[in-house]
Amino acid sequence: MKLVIRADASTQIGTGHIMRCLALAQAWQDVGGDVMFIMATKAPLLESRLKSEGIEIVHIPVQIGSVEDARETVNLTLQFNAKWVVVDGYNFGGEYQQIIKDDGLRLLIIDDYGHAEHYYADIVLNQNISADEELYVNREPYTQLLLGVQYTLLRREFWQWCGWKREIATVARKILVTLGGSDANNVTLKVIQALQLVEFDDLEAVVVVGGSNPHYEQLKSACLDAKFPIYLKKNVTNMPELMAWADVAIAAGGSTNWELAFMGLPSIILVLADNQRVAAEKLFNMGLTISLGWHEEANQYLIQDTLTYLLPNRDRRQKMYQLGQSLIDMNGVHQLINFFK
Repeated sequence: MKLVIRADASTQIGTGHIMRCLALAQAWQDVGGDVMFIMATKAPLLESRLKSEGIEIVHIPVQIGSVEDARETVNLTLQFNAKWVVVDGYNFGGEYQQIIKDDGLRLLIIDDYGHAEHYYADIVLNQNISADEELYVNREPYTQLLLGVQYTLLRREFWQWCGWKREIATVARKILVTLGGSDANNVTLKVIQALQLVEFDDLEAVVVVGGSNPHYEQLKSACLDAKFPIYLKKNVTNMPELMAWADVAIAAGGSTNWELAFMGLPSIILVLADNQRVAAEKLFNMGLTISLGWHEEANQYLIQDTLTYLLPNRDRRQKMYQLGQSLIDMNGVHQLINFFK
């Protein structure tokens, strides 16, 4: 009952790979297993979170996705006496997977858009609403595909909120801003500036940033200068409580979408990476979110106009809440554990 997870986090990579793997690690621990993360980057605050959960961390000084990376991962997995390796990231191609498989290990790849030229993994998991078998035509006959939001990896802190009912305010006044763990382009600052243009009384906001965000001091100053209360929080572990507190979220187009849907929180989405585009568009077309598209094309005034439309629109927010909670449940990560047996 030992599991090795190979994933990284940094300002450039973000924190999403680690955070969704944490959900898997927690579920693995709940059935009595031990987990080790192998990382080629340093992310001190995130690593503290993992260690607090009883997870071992080993760093390897390699180029991410290289042959050396694969061999080091194999060696550490064998030393840990684990049979399964979970790999999450966009640099782990066919050769990397083949090296792991050639040493007799079982392999799960967590993927978003079919980035590898060939898949040798035993299981490929794509939890996105846009997941499609056509992305994985080049795979081995034994490779099993787990596709879609029924396999959403929700962390332990969300599990207790299963079945929670949101009260939809007549006018939304509490806004949650969460734009990923790193936000290298500092889109969060643009959102804070857009909030200052919104003409509603009694607004308040919570802005959440990850431990890899390099703009913390600038964001802190912007929040202190705001015309209504904006609270800046770093590296939080109570995201479900913040989502329950809020009436509306402004979020990135990554894995946070599934957490927002689970919590029934109406959201405005900004696409921060190419691999978020398809899912953001699909969620928008389904009515679950309002997607403003690529972040560079969404200026402060578009964000302001969208908030001005959504905050007083109770019917639209009610519909978004209902659609979200009907889409995501908490069983995805527990279903996944069954495939390791």
